[in-house]
Formats: sequence, structure tokens, C-alpha cells
Amino acid sequence: MKNFIERWKNKGDEKSDSQTFWIEFLQDVLGIENSGEVIKFEKRVRSGHVNFIDGYITSTQTLIEQKSFDVNLDAKIKHGGSYLTPFEQAVKYYGSLPHFENPRWIIICNFQEFRIYDMNRWNEKNYMPEIIKLENLEKEWRKFLFMIDPSASSPKDIHEEEISIKAGELARKLRNSLEKRYNNPKSRESQQSLTVICVRIVFLLYAEDTELSGGGRKFQKGSFHDYLLKHKDSSRRALIDLFAVLSQKIEERDPYLDSDLADFPYVNGGLFDKVNIEIPQIDGEPLEIILHEMSESFDWSRINPTIFGAIFESILDGGDEKENSVRREGGMHYTSIENIHKVIDPLFLNNLKTDLDKILKSKSTQRTKKLIEFQKNLGKLKFLDPACGSGNFLTETYLSLRRLENQILTELTKQQINFATGDLSPIEIKISQFFGIEINDFAVAVAKTALWIAEAQMWNETKGIVQVLDDVLPLENYGNIIEANALTLDWQTLIKPGELDFIMGNPPFVGQSVRTKEQSDDMALIWGKGEIETKLDYVICWYKKAIDFMNDTKIKAAFVSTNSICQGESVPTFWKKMIDDGAVINFAYKPFVWTSEAVERAAVHCVIVGFSIFESNDSKFIFDENGKTEATHINPYLYDAPDIWITNRINKPRNGLPKMTTGSPPTDDGGLLMTADEKFQLEAKYPILAKYIRPFIGAREFLHDKVGEFSRYCLWFKDGNPSDYAKIPEIKERLQKVKAIREHSNADRIKKMADFPSLFCQIRQPDSTYLVIPRVSSENRRYIPIGFISPEIIASDACIIIPDVSIYEFAILSSNVHMAWVKLISGRLKSDIRYSPAVYNNFPWPSPSEKQREKIESTAKKILDVREKFPGSSLADLYDPLTMPEELLKAHKANDAAVCE
Repeated sequence: MKNFIERWKNKGDEKSDSQTFWIEFLQDVLGIENSGEVIKFEKRVRSGHVNFIDGYITSTQTLIEQKSFDVNLDAKIKHGGSYLTPFEQAVKYYGSLPHFENPRWIIICNFQEFRIYDMNRWNEKNYMPEIIKLENLEKEWRKFLFMIDPSASSPKDIHEEEISIKAGELARKLRNSLEKRYNNPKSRESQQSLTVICVRIVFLLYAEDTELSGGGRKFQKGSFHDYLLKHKDSSRRALIDLFAVLSQKIEERDPYLDSDLADFPYVNGGLFDKVNIEIPQIDGEPLEIILHEMSESFDWSRINPTIFGAIFESILDGGDEKENSVRREGGMHYTSIENIHKVIDPLFLNNLKTDLDKILKSKSTQRTKKLIEFQKNLGKLKFLDPACGSGNFLTETYLSLRRLENQILTELTKQQINFATGDLSPIEIKISQFFGIEINDFAVAVAKTALWIAEAQMWNETKGIVQVLDDVLPLENYGNIIEANALTLDWQTLIKPGELDFIMGNPPFVGQSVRTKEQSDDMALIWGKGEIETKLDYVICWYKKAIDFMNDTKIKAAFVSTNSICQGESVPTFWKKMIDDGAVINFAYKPFVWTSEAVERAAVHCVIVGFSIFESNDSKFIFDENGKTEATHINPYLYDAPDIWITNRINKPRNGLPKMTTGSPPTDDGGLLMTADEKFQLEAKYPILAKYIRPFIGAREFLHDKVGEFSRYCLWFKDGNPSDYAKIPEIKERLQKVKAIREHSNADRIKKMADFPSLFCQIRQPDSTYLVIPRVSSENRRYIPIGFISPEIIASDACIIIPDVSIYEFAILSSNVHMAWVKLISGRLKSDIRYSPAVYNNFPWPSPSEKQREKIESTAKKILDVREKFPGSSLADLYDPLTMPEELLKAHKANDAAVCE
């Protein structure tokens, strides 16, 4: 990229260099190898007479208007018979293209500067393009990703993301500084007060930068800053007085109030209602942060409330990365704008946009009436996020609907509709349409504030279209976002099912092994104590609550979830009950990496499932990395196929095949395990221990240790003579460690084994050669590496084992036929394959003839023979797609062919 910048610095001719410049840009900046196939040059367009568009990318609807390096992009240049700026020239092309080719993006460029226009928003009041200098490409290149990826965040979103991340950092810094001022900073009362203060200060900073007004008064630029600066010697008292005044109506205030307080507008909305909060001293460092870093040096009007809400909530951690954060304990994963739209677009927004587009294109005399009716209907929709966190789903939905409403208002003003009469309401969409449930009080406060900020931003945008709007203040006081446990709350106390239209969100994902007692109690409450569903992910509770709530309604829902709920045992247990209860999957995103804008960016593998309890007339779609595919029926594995329930046939493999189980869990806190160095040291000191120390393999060792070499060992005292080791101090110390960990276990079976610390907690080790399958294997491998292991090598429960198995079973399990089955129904750890006995027990084994079986066994033996030719390589080396030996791949393909005959 540096070379590209240097190559084009202070040069570039529109006629001779444009095509070379953009081909190199796509290659060197965006990494597109076949850039010449991506972009079309000199695209013909007729606008009065034939013209040619400098560059056009069809896949992302991007139009490029290129000028020479010395051209002023604001200057009007003669074009045809008119004088137009380069952007006006591009807009002229825009209007001359067929509707399906209308560009979403227009880039104006003079080699040294890029101006990016979002044509969905360019006619908004005060709209400004994203301006990027050639010299800044290294740090701003992400803003061009929209050119090659239709799903990429827009330049404006990326810019807002950067600003909002900075805002979050400032809020975190203030919070940490204020916390030090409390006498008892970790008490619940101090933490709650700290929450309120931070939220209020952020709102005031936003209010002064956007000059919010109401009741004949307004926040002036810097008014909060100037007030605190004036009273910096008594800043705590000043803040207490200001908070009190902001909660008072103008007519109820002390008529003799000092003017510096009396000039502030009435805010209300509940934001300043609570008066009995603990406010520490604000002088010194906290005051400096507010005045200089947060007010003088930062413009809060530019934040995106959707992103900022999530980032602001991250100050819950107080900056201590070593402690378990509230977010992680709650299973919350924060969401980018792009990912929010993966939920809300197919759930409702795409349909609304399509319906509005049809009205806008209509030639009917009823067009204006339909627009007004459509706007009123937008104002009737109600949305619930039952795990709303910082409210980013609700906030982004509000913003998206208000943008649609602004489109309507723009069109109605063209039709000479007069809103000043009061017969029509300029704004139908209210934040009171949005409902949320959140267990964390801080997040509730952030969610409400984010919606208020979103309302203020959209209010200003709408004022540029309709000139009769009242002021945004006072804020609307509403109680639709509440602090509660959504799994114990009756949702009908917040909103009746018949009044709701959509349920959405990103409920917490928490696996069984890391759940808190309270979360385990929630699972038992929803599913019943001891039920199999309680062993699945915590997120399924929200599905159950939603489906019960949706009964006999037309509500549609969509949740982000861990991908585990659509894999493995979750499907025949959880999903079968949901389908039996009437659930219908309307759209789905197959597993993908879910990223966020929070300080601790979540990077988890997720699915999105859109569902209802009625058959929608909408088309069904399955989304993946290749785009979307229309489906007839979406099953819980997220395939366009009938519902199939592959149950876990534990102890019941098909066709009398050998039983599969897991290896032996030591449950020892490391007391029975050791490294190779520890093994050699113990054996050197106590030679008698040699017969009790065995090689030990988990999935990692099986895959990554070289053949014949072992990185871990274990003490295996099964059938041993205690007199051989009972008096060895190191052994006694190890066994004490095992005993202690088991005694403190909550599981009865483990507690019982505290009486036998010299033994593994469960012993499943075969007495003869057995087959090993790693429980987790990379999704990138063409085949799961499996192999035969001698009985003296102890397998842990990170391995799947099959005793008494023949080379025939090895051949089938090593085939691409079996791999296709595995990828379809196995569980996942992130995106990696998680093998289980259910995969093996339900596999539809072939029925070969004797001759076919002999051929299959022969090809399987060839696989093992080839492996032996690479003694210095691990199985991970041999099965890495980048390093797999050609001979081994050929052996596998021959085995595949034999199995498929």
C-alpha cells in the first residue's frame, strides 16, 4: 500500500492514468487479484447525448468519476452545455442509468483525494461525503471495503465506529477516575450512583454539542463545559444543583434561580429524576477529563448511538482486563451495525423497504394517501428485545425506521403536504414503540440514553425536511426498557402478545460448564430440573420463552445464537420440541464469525435463526458466505431439507458395530499427569515407577505429537501394588492433590472417587488395540485424522475411542462419505468439528459385498502404509490442507472411491 501511495503522489491524468490507477488500487489496497474483471471502464450512458462513466463496479453498484490530480473537486467544470461539479456530473449519470443499475455509491477522485457518497443518504440535511486523502490510505483503507463486499460496513459507519470507540474510551476513563473518589467504591450503592453520573454527563456533553432545545431554552455550544468551569472550585455542589434543575419544569423552578442554572432547558425523561445518588468530589482529575478531554477536545454530535451504547457499556469492567467482566459472566456479546442488520433486515426491514419502494414507484392517484397510511403503520409497530443489553438492536431499529419515515416525509413535502395545520403528524415513530428487558441496571441506563440520543439525532435530520417540528426536549418519559431477569419475568407484564410485532436480539450464550448457579436455576425453571435441555446452551431459554409468548399471534422473531444450537444433540432435543410447539424457521444465517465494537471484541461462531409459529408468506432464505439462497423449508440444521431428528443412539450403534465411547478422564488437577521431563526425573529417582508411567494422549497429543514420541504421560496404578509407590513422597503429594480436587467437586460420582485418588476418575481404557478419533478437529481438514493406538497408551476423554474395531471400520470412518455426514450433523467448537458417539451411532453404514469389503480394507491399509513413510511428521502435519503429502491424498481418494462403489 505504501508503494501505491508513493507511486501516485502529486500526479495522475484523467485520460491516460485512470484505468491503471483503479486496477492498482483494487490490487494493492483492497487485495483483489483479478481486479480487471471486477471493474468496468468507460461504461456507456445516455444523458442527453452519449457519455462514458469512468468506472463502474456492478457487484456493489459503485460509480467512479475520475478527474486529474490538479482538478478542484468543488469547482464547476463545463460538461456538455452545463457547468457541473464532478459530483453533479456523476449524479447526472445516476439519473440516466436503468433503475437496477442506479449506483449505491459514487466515488469522486482526483488521484490525491477520494470523496465517497452514499446515495441512500446524500439528500439528508447537512450530508457530507466521506473524504479520504491519498496520504491517509494506510489507516483509512477499510472505508473502501464496500467496493468489493456488499455486506461491508459503510464508510460512514466505519467513521462513526472510530469516533464512538473513542467516546467509549473517554467514558471509561471518566468512570475509572470517578470511582477512585468514592469512600466505598465497590459497594452496590456507589456503583449504581457511578452509573447514573456517567450516563448523565455523557448526555450533557451530547446535548451541548448538538444544542438540544426545549421550552424556550436550549443547550448552547459549550454551556455544560462553561458552567462547570465557572464553578470548578465547587464542582460537586454545582453538579448536584444542575442535576436538580434539569429535572424541574421551567414553571416549577425557583424564580430567583441564578441565570447560569435557569438558562438550562428542562430535560425530564427520567434521566435526572433520581436525586438520592451519591456524588463524590468532582474536582481534580475527573473535572479535567470532563472539561478538556471530553468537552473541548471531542465532538459528541458525531457519535453513532447504536455503536456507542455497546462501547459505553464496556466501562462496566472498569478497565481491569484481568478480572472476569460482568459481560463475560452474563454471556453477552456485543454487536456491530453490520451484524445487527443481519437480524433486522430479513426479519422486517427488507419487507418495509420493498413496500415503500413500491409506493414510491407507483403512478396511482392514491400514492400520497398510501404514503401517509404507510407512515402511520410504521408508528404502530412494536419491537421487543428480551436481552437488550445496551439497546443496540432497539437503537439501530429506531434509526432505520426513522430514516424510512424521512424518505416518506421528503416525498410528502414534494406533494405540498402541509404539516403546519396539525392534521398530520410529522413524526409517527416514537421510542415508546421499543421494549427491552435487561438484567443489568447499568445496561438499562445506557440503552435508554442511546435511544434518547438517537431520537435527538433523527429529530435534527427531520427538521431539515419538515420545518414545523417542536423541540426535542423534554425527553419522553417511558418505562419500556426495564431491569429484570427475562427468564423469570412474565413478558406480558411489559407488553401483551397481541400488541407486539417483532422479537429480536442477541441473548447470552453460556455453556453448561461455565454457567453460574443463577443461570443453572434459570435453565431448570424453563426446562425442568434434570431435563436434557439443561445440558445445552443457556441461549435456548430465550427461544422457549419467545415461542410460548408468541402462541396464537403473528409475531416474528430472530435471535443471534451460538452455532451449537443447530448442531449435534441440540437438534433432536431442543429443536424437536420447538417444532412440535409450532415453530417455523423463516430465515437463517449459517455459522459465521460474529464480531463486535466493544473493548473486548467478541469473536464467536454464531447462527441467526428467524422464526415464527405460523407459516409466513414471505420467501425463506438461507444466508452463508456465498450470499443468500431461497429455500422451500429450513430445517434446524439450517439446510433446505425436511426435518430429520438424528437422535443420540448411545450404546446402540447400527448393525452391531463396536461401541464408541470417550477415553478415561483423570479429574486430577494435574496430580496424575506429567510432562516427559517429569517422567524421566521420577523414573531416574524411583525406577520401580517405570511400569506405572504410561504415555497419555488427548486430542492435542494425538494430532500433534510425532509418531512414537509423547509429550505427556500419566500415572496408571490400575491393578498396581501399593507397596511399590505408597511411601514415595512425590507420589503421596500428587495423590493428595487428586483427593482434594475431587472432594470439592459438586458431582457425586467425582466425590466418591476421592476415596481412590490413585485411579482415574473413570476407567474406559481398552485392553487391546483401539481406534482414536479426536473429539475436536479443524474444519479446514479434508478428513478427520484417525488412527489405531496400542492399549498401553492411555487415552483421555478428549478422545473418542472404539475398541475391538477392524480396518474396515477405519476405512469407512476415514472416507469422504463419512466426512459429509460429520459436517452435516456434528456439533462444533467455534467452527471446528466436534465429534460425538451420536455421529457414529447414527451413520448409515454401507453393506458391501465380500469382494467390495476386501477392496475397501486394501485401500485403508494403503493409507496407513503411506503414513508410515513420514515418521517425523505428526497427524496434524499430514492432514493440513497446505502440507498434506500428494501420496496420502491419493490413498484417501482411492479409499473414497472404494467406499462409494
